[in-house]
Formats: sequence, C-alpha cells, structure tokens
Amino acid sequence: MNALSRQQITTYYERYKTNEVIFNKEILEVTGLLAKQVCLKCMGKLWPCIIYAASLEMVKVLVSTKSGLMQSLQEANHAANIRFCFKGNGGADPVIFFVAVRSTGYTPYGGSQDTAMVTLQFAQQAPDYLIGTLGRILDTTENSQSTSKRRGERILITSETQRTLSLVSKETSVSVQGVPRQCILRDISFYGAKIVIMGLANFLNDKEAVLRIDFEEPRESYFLKGKFLHSESVEGRKDLVAMGMGFYNDLIPMKYKIRINTYITQVRAINRTDPAMVQDTSDASVQVQDVPAEHAITETQRPGMA
Repeated sequence: MNALSRQQITTYYERYKTNEVIFNKEILEVTGLLAKQVCLKCMGKLWPCIIYAASLEMVKVLVSTKSGLMQSLQEANHAANIRFCFKGNGGADPVIFFVAVRSTGYTPYGGSQDTAMVTLQFAQQAPDYLIGTLGRILDTTENSQSTSKRRGERILITSETQRTLSLVSKETSVSVQGVPRQCILRDISFYGAKIVIMGLANFLNDKEAVLRIDFEEPRESYFLKGKFLHSESVEGRKDLVAMGMGFYNDLIPMKYKIRINTYITQVRAINRTDPAMVQDTSDASVQVQDVPAEHAITETQRPGMA
C-alpha cells in the first residue's frame, strides 16, 4: 500500500480514534500483525498477550491470570509498554515498536478463570504506523457501509485507472457455475462489477459466478463470489453481453475493499485540490461515477437460502 501523508494520518486519528478494530483472522492477515511477537513489558519482564481489539487510543489484550502479570501491573502503578510487531513489506524486516500504556481495568474472558481481557490506554498518541494501519481499515469500513455515498461509486476501467489501481489487466476470467470463461472488466466497485462476456443474457442472468481480479504492488489475486443481477447489450456485438454482478457481502476480502477505498480517496483528493482536472476526461480523477452500483448480496439472498 502507498505511504500515507501527514494530513491523512491526522484525519484518521481525529475521525476514528475511538473506533475499535476486532483482531479476527482476516484483520491479522490484512494488518500483517505477527501475533506471537506481541507482548507486554512490565517491571522489566516480557509477558505474552494476545491482541483482541484496538483503537487509535487503546488496546484490549488477553492474558493469563496465573502468569503474575496482574500483580506486576499493580506494583507498577498500572504502567507498562506493549510491543507491536508487523510484517515488513516485500520481505523487509518486521516493523517493531513499543507504546507506553496504562491499565484501566480487566474482566474475565469468556467465563474463564484463567484468562482475562485487560484494557490498556495509550499514554501518548499512537505511532503513525499504527494509526495508518488501523485507519485504513476503519475508513474502508465506513465508506463501504450501505449509508455511505462511496458504496455506490463505480470505477470505470481505463488505461489510467488500471495503472492507478495497480490492476494487472482488465482481461480476466469468471467462473460461471464452475466453468471458467474469459471476460473483460468494464467497471468495479466495493460490492460488484460489470464485465463483458461472450454469451446470451438469458442463460447468464441469476447465475452464480466467481470473478478473478489480479492486482500488483503487492501481487494479489481476489476471487469474488456472487451472481449476475442484470445485463446490457454490447453495441455492434450480438455475441457479447455486459453483465452486472453483485458480490456476496460476507465473502468480499477486506484487502479488496481497501484497494477500492484507497483509489476513490485519492481521486476525491485530486478533485478537491485541482478542480481543473475534472475537465480532463482522460484523467483518473473523473473515472469514478456516482451511479447505482451492483448491490451486495447478503447470505439470506443466496440461492437456496430463506
């Protein structure tokens, strides 16, 4: 991902500082957090812990109540340092830093007498790396919600947007009911895409499909599952049809959403700072359209579901 500016870091902190991110399996992958390298330092000793959730102001960790950590926190007047460790980009060394914290309380976790969830308030503003990492996730989550205008924005695939998105190619494949077929991306959004494919609309409408989209920097492939919701004719080509596809909401990778959000954020920033760019229809800044996007499909709307 591209480095963030000081203004973006400040915006993330002011806007999302109290919002929590739950560290489930997908968030661990997205952030690159090396969970086994995370620990608390208190009274000169390192104590293993597991990050359960974090905001830009605090972190909640799971610890063993039998380790002696709770007693050490009391002796240290609830002061400690938490060590964060993230994977380095492109095989670089891990990103490691300590943040001073203060324990504000704990509760038994999951009814267990052996595990407690400890809330740790940051003693100072979190490092930029942590703000940027969590801020991207929080910003993407907000902008992809059903109440957000950005949810309905499509990105037209042109040579310029392809470059800016780090899209490998607009030529890709879609698996329709398990059969792979070649297609061309016409536009993409948080929750859907429009593709051009050979075939007849009557035989494709309402069919389940899995669309492959490949990105670079870093190289990643996403397989987006959903179904075709509507079709459009392709001028001058009776053998081709444009199909609008809605992705299954709970199967959309967070990394894919972050890429879409990052692009739209960049385009909006260009438009705000240089209005003249809007007049140039070849520029990436005007390749985001405020038009109804393909709707995300919830689990209950899938074939065979009530």
